[in-house]
Amino acid sequence: MSQLDVVIVGSGPNGLAAGIELQRNGLEVLIVEASKSIGGGTRTSELTLPGFKHDYCSAVHPMGFLSPFFQTLPLSEHGLEWIFPEASVAHPLDNEPAVMLYKSIDETINSIGGNDGKRWAELIQPFLKNADALFKDALGPLKFPADPLTLMKFGLKGMLPATYLSNKTFKQERAKALFAGCAAHSILPLESFFSSAVGLMFAISGHIVNWPIAKGGSKAIGEALASYFTELGGKIETNHPISKMGDLPESKYYFFDTDPMQLLSIAGGQFSNSYNKRLKKYNYGPGVFKIDWALSSSIPWKDQNCLKASTVHVGATLGEIGKSEKNAWNGKHSDSPFVMVCQQSQFDSTRTPEGMHTGYAYCHVPNGSSKDMTIEIERQIERFAPGFRDIILERRTTGTAQFYDYNRNFLGGAITGGAANVSQLFTRPVARLNPYSTPDPRIFICSSSTPPGGGVHGMCGYWAAQSLINNLFRNQK
Repeated sequence: MSQLDVVIVGSGPNGLAAGIELQRNGLEVLIVEASKSIGGGTRTSELTLPGFKHDYCSAVHPMGFLSPFFQTLPLSEHGLEWIFPEASVAHPLDNEPAVMLYKSIDETINSIGGNDGKRWAELIQPFLKNADALFKDALGPLKFPADPLTLMKFGLKGMLPATYLSNKTFKQERAKALFAGCAAHSILPLESFFSSAVGLMFAISGHIVNWPIAKGGSKAIGEALASYFTELGGKIETNHPISKMGDLPESKYYFFDTDPMQLLSIAGGQFSNSYNKRLKKYNYGPGVFKIDWALSSSIPWKDQNCLKASTVHVGATLGEIGKSEKNAWNGKHSDSPFVMVCQQSQFDSTRTPEGMHTGYAYCHVPNGSSKDMTIEIERQIERFAPGFRDIILERRTTGTAQFYDYNRNFLGGAITGGAANVSQLFTRPVARLNPYSTPDPRIFICSSSTPPGGGVHGMCGYWAAQSLINNLFRNQK
């Protein structure tokens, strides 16, 4: 092979996104992947019983569908088919109906009830008028925004702690709980600044599209990206682990779809001591404990409306959710953890044998936790779905150590590329004018440890690729 323009280490969504953007701008790209299959966090396997297809990491993909970059790609022509449920989120509560997040504002208002329904609309509707521009501005590094006014309004609310914004905006528990469940995707204490930004993004997304799943499993996303990449002329090598720069083919540039510690381990010799020290200080935040179940039937929720949603937020009140998230951040485990449940087989019959179902749930735990949270998670689900344990045919648990074994990006079980707190929201993995660059002008990082952070949206890879493309363009001038 002639000398390559770019070699990318890692074939997760960001590595594939970077490869596509570089390849379609005329560069010759090779992606090397340590595992037998591509995809990073978008793999699907029979983790419990034969015929039961489980998403190993990511499961429900509002940001994947709404990704400004993915929307420019012909992924449907490469086998990606989205399935849309009737609702994005169901949030069961004790002794009352679940509160639902529907695409329809009116249906959501009715589900919340009372004046808080109107307050929800007043909070969210202003951002729906130009949501495309908002997502382009929010899902990227610091730059001059396409819609400064909308982004400023979003920032003024998004910078607030989720507990403060929720208590200030709503009077009753239903709306507070719904917003808290969305904000908990930040994996931050809900008292933290900018935890509202994630809550708002997920709430807004739920009014643009009912949070979809990929038909056949999340692996379909990675496979479609890889198919398009190779159609463009890019090449992928699997079973190609990298431990040092000498393991990589000769290339003009190198991109790392890895966490900072792997970048440091492989390429640290190319960097300054000060940069390496800053990489070592990177904050990964809490990890996760996950359970996959083979089930004999649908989850028997008390409120059958919960079966309409691709995601069920199990954690009851704002106070209970806030305590659970704060505990994980502070090195503690919760007896009543906030649990995210996904019901892919409820909408995709290809996931299981006829009449059967899969279950998927996780909670946040301290980074590097070794505690088995099976009892606590199943007790929480049983609380809102009596008889749940009776339909379990088989379970597979994945703790923080198993997540790290699965993907070395998930240090301590942190699946989103690192904490999205104030100090790392835009300055990840370290503070640099170009966050995708390193002290070596030939080496870039394109993983979820760069802006805009975790999620299957490919925007980290896209912006990393753009940083090289723009630099090459300037040099040509």
